[in-house]
Amino acid sequence: MHGGDEHEVDVVVVGAGPGGAVLSYLLARSGVETLLLERHRDLDREFRGFGFQPDALRLFDEMDLLDPILDLDHREVRVGEVSVYDRSYEVFDFDDIPGPYDFALLMEQPPLLETIIEAASAFECFTYRPHTPVRDLVNEAGRVVGVRALDHETGEEFVVRSRLVVGADGRFSTVRTAAGIDPGLLDSSIELLWFKLPDTVAQNAAQSRLNEHGLLLYFGVGGGEVQLGWFVEKGTYPELRAEGIEAFRRRLVAVDPSLDAVFPEALPSFEACSLLHIEPGLSETWVRDGLLLLGDAAHVASPIGAQGNVLAIQDAVVAHAVVAEALDRGDGPLSTGTLRRYEQRRRPAVERVLRGQRLAERGLSWIVRRSDGLPDAVTRSLLRTLFAVPARIPIARLPFGRRLLTRAMFGPEPVHVDRTRFRE
Repeated sequence: MHGGDEHEVDVVVVGAGPGGAVLSYLLARSGVETLLLERHRDLDREFRGFGFQPDALRLFDEMDLLDPILDLDHREVRVGEVSVYDRSYEVFDFDDIPGPYDFALLMEQPPLLETIIEAASAFECFTYRPHTPVRDLVNEAGRVVGVRALDHETGEEFVVRSRLVVGADGRFSTVRTAAGIDPGLLDSSIELLWFKLPDTVAQNAAQSRLNEHGLLLYFGVGGGEVQLGWFVEKGTYPELRAEGIEAFRRRLVAVDPSLDAVFPEALPSFEACSLLHIEPGLSETWVRDGLLLLGDAAHVASPIGAQGNVLAIQDAVVAHAVVAEALDRGDGPLSTGTLRRYEQRRRPAVERVLRGQRLAERGLSWIVRRSDGLPDAVTRSLLRTLFAVPARIPIARLPFGRRLLTRAMFGPEPVHVDRTRFRE
């Protein structure tokens, strides 16, 4: 494909995140002529979610992708611990859910996405175009019939006509905006500041530390690094920066004194930090004639619980089955009525996850606001009690607890890859 030309494919997928890459691979393996467009030159991003829940591993296995993904640098999470005022509690144990997918995966996204795209590239019907942002949708008679994109290499725009455009381009989706779809953003009172340190500062792949000075999250991502998260009240990050990086490092050391051993070299300035605005949302609709949204373009999950990646992958699996079948039935853009089967299947599951995250976020907001002025002794007692109960009585040992935990990890109605569509 060259700038200035007009091209035609079955499906244009916009955005090479987990949802877009997985859907492209599944469609290509099903013989669907698929074009994947990514606006960045490479897949390395300021921040990409690095957590993959057990259900993502199951689905990767059904796609024959799990083994090459596990060959990549990663950390396995089987137990989660939190230190509350220097007292440790186990908050979850994946050994309580049925194997073989009894762990979560922590890893950098770029190698994983490259692996999926490489697998898709084995099929002649697949084309990947990085550094090619979509500028607008092409509409005819009220239906989406393609996209207008920019070839950064030539500086020329070109048009791709298709039977379906998939917006998998994230929370700030160009496709969703061009379609005039309301993202349904919800208000949040907290934001999350991410930064990386040497993995020597964390004993476990997933852990947290909490005291009167703040809350620190730790996630091993491989490569000798650990990703740390620090919650701040919404809108207060400029004040934090104004205090200076040394003051921020002192706050971190007050929560975890061991960090002093890697400072200041491991966190020289705020340029090493990335602020994530927590803005969950649920778009008013995910489908229109010739158009389908998935992942963050359709619904923005909070980082709480690391659900965003698995939701996008589940979206892609359901969309693949619906789209592949519909493409075989006729010509022209896929109709809203046909595509609605995808939204009807996925929206209720996503809504349940978002409700749970909103509930957890209220608790985190209370902690971040320093417990609304309660004396530290009261806060300490409340939080220790809160974490001690599940630590003493694991959910899997409660009546129906194992079933509840499995449902939380794999969903109330697990989705499956439609392998009958594959063309080997």
